[in-house]
Order: sequence, then structure tokens, then C-alpha cells
Amino acid sequence: MGVRPARTTAPTAAERARSVLAAAWSCAITTDHGHEELVSAHSVADDGTVRLCVPADSGLAAASICAPRGEPTALLEFSDPAPVPVRDRIRSRLWLSGRFTRDGDHLVFHPACAVLHVPSGHIGIDIDDFARAAPDPLATAESRLLTHLADSHADAVEWLTRLLDPQQLAEVVRVQPLALDRHGLTLRLERLRDHEDVRLPFQRPADDLAQVTERMHVLLASARATRRPTLRSVAPKD
Repeated sequence: MGVRPARTTAPTAAERARSVLAAAWSCAITTDHGHEELVSAHSVADDGTVRLCVPADSGLAAASICAPRGEPTALLEFSDPAPVPVRDRIRSRLWLSGRFTRDGDHLVFHPACAVLHVPSGHIGIDIDDFARAAPDPLATAESRLLTHLADSHADAVEWLTRLLDPQQLAEVVRVQPLALDRHGLTLRLERLRDHEDVRLPFQRPADDLAQVTERMHVLLASARATRRPTLRSVAPKD
């Protein structure tokens, strides 16, 4: 009889990093020639290399000309903001260091080191794991899905608080959907002076939008069947 593998309830650090990279629409670049930010100017290959279209008058373009062999080193930073209004809205930051090579009018960035900065600290990621990892299938849809959940289904978010230990809801004044991936939903519990993030894992991973809708319905059905108070019944009164 084989050993059943443990059920995965969260993405790996490499997968989280690739998801940040897939969803980011801007990046900050630091080279020996200075610092600049580019918006909607990059794309990502399957192995994690970053292709950049830079203006001709960019400092980065100058760096690619002046660097030895035309391969400047650089540090790229990608931010991961929550799509709904919460405290400490930046959920994580991805730092990539490496070098650029030219490909026609574009620059191609080859990562040599990857670090994911999360609230609990810095996570160094093996560069081979980073190259092999795939972004979460919901990464590019997450912003739209969470915004819709927060704006149009606040009642459903409140129902989901029945899945939490009632003690976790003590002094909570607001709950917001913070993050969503194929393995589950993360809620942000905000109190007057602090906050806490809690994860509600799916029964099975979701590989597409249809499956994530089904997984959310399972969570809600479980919440409605649970004999626990919702946030509204335990939240502090004004």
C-alpha cells in the first residue's frame, strides 16, 4: 500500500513568485546607470526570462550600450498589490537580479537570483525551481475575481467567516477577500489596531475559472451548514 501524499493547500514560493511576475503590469529597474520604472513594457517567457521594450532615451538602453559585452547587470522589482482596499496593500514583492542581453530592439533579462519578500520575511528561491515553476492558473484573473467578490458578494464573504474559529473574529471590524489561487481563498481580518490573514483551502485545486466557481460554492455550502456566528454577530458595536 503506497503512502498518500499530503494535500497541498498553498502554492510554493517559486509558484508565488511566477504568479507575481505573470500578473505585474509594471516593474522597477535598477542598474549602474540609475533607477527607472516601466509600465506595460514587459512580457515573460515560459522559463521566467523577462523581455523588455525600452524607450531609446532610457537609461537602461544606455546601460546596455556602455556595459562590458553589452550585457548590463540589473535588479528588477515587481510589486503584488491587493486588488481590494486593505491595510498594507502590498502583499509581496519579487526581486530578480541578473543580466540583460539584446534581441533586436528589445532587452531580454535573464534572472540569476530570485527573492520573494512577504510579510513574514524574505524567501530565497532556487533559480532552477523558479525557471521550472508555472504561474497560478488564476493569477491574471485574480484581481477581477476578488474585486467582484468584494463589491458584489459582500454577503458571501460574511458567510465565509462562519468557517473560522469565533475567537478569530473578536474585535474584527471588517473582512475583505485578500488573495485567491488554485488552492484556496485568503481573507483579511481587520481590527482597529491590527489585522490577520486567514486561509480557506479548497477541497481540491482549481485549474480554471469554472472550477474556482465550483470550489467557492463548496466553501459557501460548508459555511451555511456550520453552526457558528458570522462576523456581523460578533463584531464590536459602534
